[in-house]
Amino acid sequence: MVAPSPKVLVATHGHCFDGLVSAALFTHMLTKLEGGPLRFNYLACGYGHAQRRPDSALSGADITAILDYRYSASRHLTWFFDHHPTAFESAAARQDYEDRLDASTERRMFYDPSVGSCSRLIAETATARFGLDLDDLKPVIEWADRVDTASFESAEQAVDRTSPVMQLVSVVEHYGDDRLIKRLVPRLLGEPLVEVALSPDIQRLYTPIASRHRDFQARVKQRAERRGRVVLVDLTDKPLEVIGKFVTYALYPDSTYSVVVGLLKTGVKISVGYNPWSGRRLDTDISKICARFGGGGHPVVGGIAFASKDIERARAVAREIAEELEE
Repeated sequence: MVAPSPKVLVATHGHCFDGLVSAALFTHMLTKLEGGPLRFNYLACGYGHAQRRPDSALSGADITAILDYRYSASRHLTWFFDHHPTAFESAAARQDYEDRLDASTERRMFYDPSVGSCSRLIAETATARFGLDLDDLKPVIEWADRVDTASFESAEQAVDRTSPVMQLVSVVEHYGDDRLIKRLVPRLLGEPLVEVALSPDIQRLYTPIASRHRDFQARVKQRAERRGRVVLVDLTDKPLEVIGKFVTYALYPDSTYSVVVGLLKTGVKISVGYNPWSGRRLDTDISKICARFGGGGHPVVGGIAFASKDIERARAVAREIAEELEE
């Protein structure tokens, strides 16, 4: 009797283009390294209230990976890639990671907050450490890095959705659950990126998102409050269907920071960001601010999640952060 192929669980940041591309690159890398058939399952993880964490699922697979998401000290974790400064929820988690590095004879844990995207970290590791050729995947890697580092020429370009790839990005951010990741990973590895973006199923998903983005921009414009160099936006009056990351910078190009609090189906989320097109330097580590309230992120962008019942607390925290960033 032939033994079944090893079962692989890939837990990655859901509803995130960098998370999706990280899953695709890791799938490609592991398939090459293992040299045999593997059974892949994907778990879309999130930081929001009631969103899924990977810990309980790790024990159900032969090989496991956490990508672009917070570290787990589970003994069942075999691979880890992340670039967030807030990757470790506690000093104990960071120590567990360091202990694994010291004890391992075959390194499979990779953390580097200086790398712009997790996709870039996986790609660099796959080529430099494991000698893999990723030339065919360069467009996917470059787009993931561009989106995650907000490497656009202007805020207007960042919110523009005329590019098919940016339409795909919107679809992933809106619908990027386990099923969509599982559908898209093999396609990103086997088809040109633009062809995937222009495919009928992706365009069908994108069509309603386009009008929702326009509605979101109108709501931001209506409800934004300018507070010195900060734009504070309270969108908790009704649930959001989409979120546009850079809309405040397109509407208020001379603002330095934005604080947006929105009501989602899964709870309330505060998004804090630095406007890289403002012409002013970054003088605050946003990830540290968010971490104080149980959130996390990058120096230039971060988020904090609350339960729906804590909407007043979320509003108060958003105002507190805006006041801190005003100074």
